[in-house]
Amino acid sequence: MSHADSISFPIGSSDNNAPATAASGIPASGDVLARVKSQEDVRNLSHEDLNALAQQVRRRIIEVIATKGGHFGSPLGAVEITVALLHVFDPLKDRIVWDVGHQAYAWKILTGRNDRFETIRQHGGLSGFLKRSENPADVFGAGHASTSIAAAYGMAQARDRQKKDHKVVAVIGDGSMTGGMAYEALNNAGLQRTNMMVLFNDNEMSISQNVWAVHKGLSSLITNPAYNNLKQDIKKMVRGLMGQRAVSTAHTMEGAVKGMLMAGPALFFEELGFRYIGPVDGHDLDQLIPIMRGASELEGPICLHVITKKGKGLTYAEADPIKYHAATQNMKIETGDMVKTDAPPAYTKVFGTTLTEIAAKDERVVAITAAMDGGTGTDIFATAFPERFYDVGIAEECAVTMAAGMAAEGMVPVCAIYSTFLQRAFDQILHDVALQHLPVRFVLDRGGLVGADGPTHHGSFDLTYMRLVPGMVLMAPRDEQELRRMLRTQIAYNDGPSAMRYPRGNATGAIDLATTEYPPLEIGKGEILQHGEKIALLGIGLMTQHFLKAAPLIEAKLGFKVTVADARFVKPLDRDMIVGLAQSHALLFTAEDNTIRGGFGSAVNELLAEENTGRNSIPFGLPDEFVDHGTPRELYRDLGLLPEQLAERIVTEFQKRTK
Repeated sequence: MSHADSISFPIGSSDNNAPATAASGIPASGDVLARVKSQEDVRNLSHEDLNALAQQVRRRIIEVIATKGGHFGSPLGAVEITVALLHVFDPLKDRIVWDVGHQAYAWKILTGRNDRFETIRQHGGLSGFLKRSENPADVFGAGHASTSIAAAYGMAQARDRQKKDHKVVAVIGDGSMTGGMAYEALNNAGLQRTNMMVLFNDNEMSISQNVWAVHKGLSSLITNPAYNNLKQDIKKMVRGLMGQRAVSTAHTMEGAVKGMLMAGPALFFEELGFRYIGPVDGHDLDQLIPIMRGASELEGPICLHVITKKGKGLTYAEADPIKYHAATQNMKIETGDMVKTDAPPAYTKVFGTTLTEIAAKDERVVAITAAMDGGTGTDIFATAFPERFYDVGIAEECAVTMAAGMAAEGMVPVCAIYSTFLQRAFDQILHDVALQHLPVRFVLDRGGLVGADGPTHHGSFDLTYMRLVPGMVLMAPRDEQELRRMLRTQIAYNDGPSAMRYPRGNATGAIDLATTEYPPLEIGKGEILQHGEKIALLGIGLMTQHFLKAAPLIEAKLGFKVTVADARFVKPLDRDMIVGLAQSHALLFTAEDNTIRGGFGSAVNELLAEENTGRNSIPFGLPDEFVDHGTPRELYRDLGLLPEQLAERIVTEFQKRTK
C-alpha cells in the first residue's frame, strides 16, 4: 500500500452499544479500578478487565461530576478511547496530545489522579483541563480547541530531529475540526510524511451542534447503507482471492466505491497525505484496541477514525448533549435534573434578550458567533431570527473577518465571542476591522475571572489587547442596565469598531428588565455615582460594584465620605472627569478585573501624564501572571480584590500617605 492507502472497518456491534438506561446499569466502582494505581496497570489488564474498567471509570465520572459540577458529555464519550490509548501506548514515553482537555477526565483518573478526582475544578484541586505541571502524562495543555494536531506534529518533528523512537498521537474531536489550525497542521504533517497518528473522535458535536460541512460529508458516508453493503460485498469477494492480487483488487474496488458514492472521510484524509483507518466503534474495546495497536505500528501519518457518542452511558445525556455538555453541582444522576436557583438572570441572557429586542426593530442587525450560541446568549437571537444568525464553528478568525465583510456592505454585525477565545482573532480585529474603520460590534462574554475553568478561560487580557487597537471604542458595564445601554450605544455607533465586555455569572438583580427604556450612552462619558472627598474610587465594569461595596467600609474607618465613579469607557476615557477626580482628591484608586499591565489603570495613568497633572492613580487589578482556577470569590480573595480587602488596602494606603 502507498502512504495514502486506507484501511476501513465497519462499526461492529457490542454490548456497549445496547440502549442506555437512566444510569445505564453501570456497576459501582469496584475491584478493577481499585487495582489501577497508575497508567502501567492499565497496560497489563486483560480484555475482560479493560471492559469492566471502562464501565467503572464512567461511573466514577458520573458520580463525581454530578456532585461537584463540571464537563459531562465529552468525558463520558471518551472513556473507552482513553482505556485503549493507555493499554496500547505508554504515556510516560509516548506523547498523547488531547485537544481541549475537558474530554480527558478518564485520562486523569487512570494516570494516577483517581484519589484526587473529587477535587477537579475545585480551588487548589485538579484542573478541568490537561496541565503540564499537574502530571507527566499531560504532555500538552490546552483549553482552546484545534491545537492538538499542530502540537503533535511539532513533537513528532522534534522526536525525529533528536533521533528518538516514541509514538505521537493527537486526539481531536470533530468539533475541533471546525478550526482552521487543524487543517493547517494536517496539511503540513501529511506533506512531511510525519510518523504520527491522528485519532479523530467523531461524536457529531462540539459544545453546540457542529456546523462543519466536511463533517456532514463524513456522517453521510459512514451511515450510507449502500456504501456499507458494498464494503461487505467486497470483503466477501476478497476472501475468495489470494496473494497480492487480492490486496490490489480490494484496494482498487473499495477506492472505487468511495469515489462513486462521495468524497468521504477516507478520500479527505488521504488527499492530505494520511493513511485512513476506520470508521471504528469507539465504545467497543474488543474492536478498538487491536485496530489501534495495528495502526500504531504503521509508518507515516495515520488517521484513525473513531465513532463515539457524547454523554455515553446516560440516556438523557446522549439524547441532549448540548444541555449536558456540563453539569451543575448536585445534579440528580437518576433523572439528570439540575439544581435551579432564584438568582437574577445571567449577563449572557440579558445580552441575548436585549440584542433580540433591538434586532426586532432593525433588520440590518445580524449576530455572529464561533460555536458558542448558548454560551454567548446568541441562541436567543437565533431562535427569533434564524436567517440572520451565523455560527461559523470554532473559527474565531473567520467570524471576525466575516463580520468585517458584512459591515463593509452596510449590515450591523454583532460578533459575540468569549473574551479568551477572541484572543485567537487579534490580527483580524486589527487588520481586517480596525485598519478599515469598519463598525463591527464586538461583544466579549466572560470578561474577567470566570471561575472553575481557570486560566485558559479567564478573560484577563481583553481590556489590554482591545485598548491598543486604534479607533476602538471599549466599554464595560457595571450592571445589567448599563449592559443594555452599551449594546444600544454600539448599535448606534458607525464610525468604527466598538467592543463591550461583561462578566460571567448573574447580574445584580437590582434592575427592572421589563422596561424597554435603555437609551444609548455618550461615547467616552463616565459617571460619578457618589460624591465625597479626599479619596476617589474609579472602577470599570464589575469592579465598580466592588468599589461601591467598599466605600461604606472605608467611610466607617476614616470618618468621611469618599467619591465613587464608573468610568464606563476604557477607550476613549472621560478626560474631564478623571482629571477632575485626580486634582480634587488626595488619592485616586482604579480597579479592574483585567491584568494590571496595559489595562484600565495604565490608561488612566497615561491620561494623567498626558495632561501634566503631576498625579498618578493607584491601580488594583489582576497580577502579571496566569490566575489558577477556583470560584470567583476564592480567586478575588486570593488576589486581595474583594470589597472588604479593597477597603482595607485603601485605608492603609491613605493613612500611610497622609501621616
